[in-house]
Amino acid sequence: MLTIAFGSWRDALFLGILVSNIVIGSFQDIRSKRALDRLAALVAPEAVVIREGADRPVPVENVVVGDLVRLAAGDQVVADGTVLSADGLALDEANLTGESEPAVRSAGEPVWSGSFAVEGAAVFEATAVGPESRAEKLTATARAFRHPRSPLERANDRLLIWLVGLAVPLAIGITVSVLTRAGTSTTHVQAITAGIVNLVPEGLIVLISVTAAVSAFKMARRGVLAQQLNAIESLASVDLVLTDKTGTLTEPTLRVVAVMAAEGQDEQSVARELSSYAASAPSRNLTLEAIANAQLADVDARQVVAQVPVSSGRRWSALDLGDERLVLGAPERFAEADPVLAERARQEASTGRRVLALGRSQAVLPAAGSEPQFPADIQTLGLVVLAERLRDNAAETVAFFAEQGVELKVLSGDAPATVGAIARDAGVPGSAPALDGEALPTETADLREAISSAPAVGRISPEGKRAVVTSLAGAGRYVGMVGDGVNDVPALKESRLAIAQGSGAQMARSVADLVLVRDDFAVVPAMVAEGRQILRNIQRVAQLFITKSVFTAVMGLAVAIPTGVFPLLPRQFTIASTVTIGIPAFLLALAPSSGPWRPERFLQSVARFAIPAGIGIGIGIIAGYLLARYGFDLNLKLSRTVATGIVVVCGLAVVLRLEPGNLRRRLAVGGLCALMLLLFALALTVPFLRNFYELSKPTGQAVAAWAIGTALGVGGMLGAVRLQARGKP
Repeated sequence: MLTIAFGSWRDALFLGILVSNIVIGSFQDIRSKRALDRLAALVAPEAVVIREGADRPVPVENVVVGDLVRLAAGDQVVADGTVLSADGLALDEANLTGESEPAVRSAGEPVWSGSFAVEGAAVFEATAVGPESRAEKLTATARAFRHPRSPLERANDRLLIWLVGLAVPLAIGITVSVLTRAGTSTTHVQAITAGIVNLVPEGLIVLISVTAAVSAFKMARRGVLAQQLNAIESLASVDLVLTDKTGTLTEPTLRVVAVMAAEGQDEQSVARELSSYAASAPSRNLTLEAIANAQLADVDARQVVAQVPVSSGRRWSALDLGDERLVLGAPERFAEADPVLAERARQEASTGRRVLALGRSQAVLPAAGSEPQFPADIQTLGLVVLAERLRDNAAETVAFFAEQGVELKVLSGDAPATVGAIARDAGVPGSAPALDGEALPTETADLREAISSAPAVGRISPEGKRAVVTSLAGAGRYVGMVGDGVNDVPALKESRLAIAQGSGAQMARSVADLVLVRDDFAVVPAMVAEGRQILRNIQRVAQLFITKSVFTAVMGLAVAIPTGVFPLLPRQFTIASTVTIGIPAFLLALAPSSGPWRPERFLQSVARFAIPAGIGIGIGIIAGYLLARYGFDLNLKLSRTVATGIVVVCGLAVVLRLEPGNLRRRLAVGGLCALMLLLFALALTVPFLRNFYELSKPTGQAVAAWAIGTALGVGGMLGAVRLQARGKP
């Protein structure tokens, strides 16, 4: 505003750059938000309410007071309410109370929005919804513990602190020097504006946001919902990915391939009991759905007197059907009752199949809320064998991670032999066999060592998954976790980057940074590549911006403070910055790139280049300007033209050096630089533009001063490149 009031509106053109950056950034943000909103609608949580005697899925916002809401394991509690009936209901209320242990709820007890059903099923009556319930606080409470800033964001925070530390004393020095010398208010404002405004990389932060928004938009078109804008960039920093097996490496559905009867039983009766169990269960997981869909026998659902709900922690469930009690669970639980059948189960599991045992018991099932014990009188009836199929692109995805130096480990509740077989089939590296999650070391160092050589861990509990993530993160690993179920939530919360499947539990999707809406794990390599491109491009662009800040500081120290005159006017800096930074930086930030990326060394890499290059270019500008002004005794306007020309050529030389890619991309960048040089040439030759930017037609002496200053500046920049190359690890 001071520039417009006391100087010339032409010297306030830098405001146009800021405004255009904001407009472009807002456009990209809006476009990305629309794409993300469309994806978010696909995975938005729904509630199942009972209306007119039938279950009806409705959006959460359509739940009203008095609705009867049905809950199953993994569902979000969408309203405050009172439980009317419950079958082993256990809620995760950590988001509300901080208590990590599940809270058991039975009929007549309250439930609160913001919690999730971990086990069992229930029906509750909604008593408070919308602003009057805890649902409005769900997002804040579910994510208050997550989403640390990405490496790039932390690096840019430190960069801004350093720049402010540089700019403040320099700005004070320039202001004092200018105001204590004779001159008009116009010349004072021009010198102060040119010296201060260009110390700040005004477009860098906006450009980072634009780049992230564009990447989120591109990923949205692939079916990936970025719930945190920095998530894709953060994925590029991940050096270890822990993933569930089912739904990630394998198809999310199962199929029954065999039913095996125990000694004294026949397959037909075992098939009938399995079908009866699946048809009668109040809530079904993927295994029970597969058994029901297999139609092993023509049976009807029976009334359930009591149940022990499915739980990944205890690895068995049970139904009291009145005249008999059936138990379904991991074959290891039945090993003592039928060692022969347990051996057959191990053989089947070693081929990568999922095996469950079915048994009968006379023991009374415990009441809801108490911890059940596996029946001691179990009679084994038989086995059901279910097959999983590797996704078509699973091996290719695993190979990509290996090529990129990203370790992959599989964590699953299935038998270690089953998980190990799937991991081997997918090509997951690892010399040791799959670990047994129930026998993992308790000491952090020992756990970390055991995990490092094993490709997979089976029979691992939700808390075991979290312990693995914590131990690896404690060793400085940047851990990403991929999961879809309630049992994955503790590990998703603990990881630096959480990725959930779109078809997964609402609870898993709620805490995730990225949601694979189409359940396609194969898009993760593209996200990694996109994130690494962001890091590379922002690093290049940051070098460009910081180089300008450094040579502006050099000019301020060497010329503006001693003389009270800045070598360039603000409008001249505007045209120079536009052709050397504004347009090239925007294109470079979004262009394909290749080469190294080191987010943990972001500041060092930027500083190692920008400081020497900025000092070298600053020396060249000062030398050319002083030679023209005092050596050749040229007027101030012509001397500033010389300085502007040196800034343009040296700046474009920096742009050329920032593209280390293949020949085709280097030629493209060379063409861009040639076009930018042509634009500046037009500003020098077209009378209107020359007068507008207050430039002069170059004379022979001006050209000589320009050539000497440019040679010094480019030479200093090339020296910085060699210094950077020498300093690389």
